[in-house]
Amino acid sequence: MAASLDDLIKISTTPVFVDFWAAWCGPCKTVAPSVKKLADEFKGRLMVVKVNVDEQPSAASRFQVQGIPALMLFKDGEKKWSAAGALPYPQLKVEVEKALR
Repeated sequence: MAASLDDLIKISTTPVFVDFWAAWCGPCKTVAPSVKKLADEFKGRLMVVKVNVDEQPSAASRFQVQGIPALMLFKDGEKKWSAAGALPYPQLKVEVEKALR
């Protein structure tokens, strides 16, 4: 089995951006291209993880996801930022750049 989300967050040497989503969620589909763009633009400096809440309900519960899409950014094992909803790419990029400082 692959490492758990908790383990990835703890051991990652780069910030970890997590997108909690579901296939039936319209706003999740709206934000997906922005999340992919972050992964591409910050490759090697940012780990992007997508967590399907229908397939991994325990992860959603552990991270207290109340609505999706839920976006979270972790650095050095600690949550630095979180938001819910389909935020625009420029806003996501600002948060990632803060974490990379």
